[in-house]
Amino acid sequence: MQKLNFPAYQFRFKSSENKVSIFDRIRKKFIILTPEEWVRQHTVQYLIEQKGYPQSLINVEKTIKVNDLSKRYDIIIFNPDGSIFLIVECKSYTVKITQDVFDQIARYNLALNAEYLMITNGLGHYYCQMNYVDQHYDFLKDIPDYK
Repeated sequence: MQKLNFPAYQFRFKSSENKVSIFDRIRKKFIILTPEEWVRQHTVQYLIEQKGYPQSLINVEKTIKVNDLSKRYDIIIFNPDGSIFLIVECKSYTVKITQDVFDQIARYNLALNAEYLMITNGLGHYYCQMNYVDQHYDFLKDIPDYK
């Protein structure tokens, strides 16, 4: 797999029926290793190891309803009170981050009302803080560490 713009992490892998899987510490199971999953697992490690977010506040790959359509988000970090602190949209390292990707996470956020957004393809990372008063997002250099 492609080297990503994250620190080096140790992962558990297994191979079965000519497919490689990676262990997801949040879902507590092996997931087929795709380029997007490679980025997702690095992002989870980054959020826990570098930013200090408790594993118990992180949710991965769940379905939400957006305008009566079922969508799957990549990663959410909850606040201790249950509100949503951060939504992360992960793309394969082969996918360019475009306005369409920002539009996608903005649509998800209509249903979720997160305080922060992160978009990554593993090579480039974009961070935004929502400004609900003026209805836009402000770009940041990074997301805050866990308090």
